[in-house]
Amino acid sequence: MDCSKLAENGTPELGMEFNSEEDAYKFYNKYAFKMGFSVRKDYLNKDKDGVTTSRRYSCCKEGVKRKYEGDVMPKRTRAPTKTGCGAKMVIVLFRGTMKYRVHDLDLEHNHELHIAQCAHMMPSQRKVSVAQGFQAEISEDAGLSLKQSHELMGTEAGGMGNMGYTWDDLKRYLRTRRGMSLKYGEAGSMLNYFQEQTLENPSFFHAVQLDCEEQITNIFWADAGMLIDYNFFGDVVTFDTTYKTNKEYRPLGVFVDFNQHRQIVIFGAALMYDETIVSFKWVFGTFLVAMCGKHPSTILTDQDHAMAAALSIVMLETFHGLCTFHIRRNFMKHLGNHYKENSVLPYMFGACIYEFEEVEQFNRVWEAMVKKHNLENNEWLSGLYKIRDKWARCMMKERWTAGMRSTQLSKSLNAAIKNHLKLDHDLVQFFRHFNRVVDEKRHNELISEYEMRQKLPMVGLRQTPMLVHASKTYSPTVFVAFQNEYV
Repeated sequence: MDCSKLAENGTPELGMEFNSEEDAYKFYNKYAFKMGFSVRKDYLNKDKDGVTTSRRYSCCKEGVKRKYEGDVMPKRTRAPTKTGCGAKMVIVLFRGTMKYRVHDLDLEHNHELHIAQCAHMMPSQRKVSVAQGFQAEISEDAGLSLKQSHELMGTEAGGMGNMGYTWDDLKRYLRTRRGMSLKYGEAGSMLNYFQEQTLENPSFFHAVQLDCEEQITNIFWADAGMLIDYNFFGDVVTFDTTYKTNKEYRPLGVFVDFNQHRQIVIFGAALMYDETIVSFKWVFGTFLVAMCGKHPSTILTDQDHAMAAALSIVMLETFHGLCTFHIRRNFMKHLGNHYKENSVLPYMFGACIYEFEEVEQFNRVWEAMVKKHNLENNEWLSGLYKIRDKWARCMMKERWTAGMRSTQLSKSLNAAIKNHLKLDHDLVQFFRHFNRVVDEKRHNELISEYEMRQKLPMVGLRQTPMLVHASKTYSPTVFVAFQNEYV
């Protein structure tokens, strides 16, 4: 039978011929859409050359649900969907013309058919097209949730019924794509990702550390923009590993600082296997290799002994400062039982950290605080005093810290990363989402660059030559800080 007549009629008939098995399926599925039932590809037979000789297409309600044969009924069972429907179309390959001919046909159904408004929900009618899948992947990379992506695409299509697939289909599609991206395993896929980045920009730097079994332990990477930013702003660096990234709960270490607008700028990142001296030595050493051996003047970290030990070996030329936020938090942990109503202990301790510029005054107040609260034998406080040159203001006034005394900059970045990442992300997903956070920070810098050239600096009433010169030299954020100090 002529294919043009098939398209006009639309109803299967015995003796119809099709050029291929796929043509037969498309025709029967189109008929099923019009009638309101879903098609299931049933059995097929092939010859020794692998050519399909016969195939049956059945209604999805063909067959019956098997009865449960166990002793105890399960708490949750699926509602039966099969009714033993006998509707089918069987095609057989006709050797004379090498076309498929309808050999057996039954158009009668023993169940209620779906209405036209629900036809798009039937399994055989649902398919995520290549264009739709590409759009879904872009939406996922942009940080949209699956629900938001599905709603957006439904709006663009003029309604959910016009999309041709359901939320579950989109979820399965993205899961399959992620599985394909990891066909070489997480490690292989990660190395492929790094190779792609290097091809895009040969300045992209990455390194991995292997253990004795050649398994990847620690990973470090920095793109070309990070290397350039470090050359300009890398005199002071903060490093923090408090954020745990993915399902393996691996620590993420990020090297960050301020740019000329006092905004976060990222110099490099590391996914670590653990937080031991060996791992930190490798991360800090690899960081220096990536930065062509240029040591920062100051690095600020939390009060971690393994980190301090590694820095004392790898960065001998760098001053190691401690995060005052962590010190205050540890102070509460170790000395919280000494707190009493209207106690001056926290105020005296805070003054020792932030206020005193003279060593004699610091020592005098410290001794008074220790005696007043009977803390002479407190090991934590005694150990902290021994390393006071890393956190007390009077001891650090000769050190360049760019106005930073804590790793809160890293904490702020961690919060931004947390908004874009989930614990079930694989490594490749993690790198893509991390790049999105980096792009967001760089875009904020461009906005500040635009506004700096668009708006004139707000010079106060006392327009002295020094202030006028400073307004032309500094970025607006830095000039405001300078002007406030000047006034």
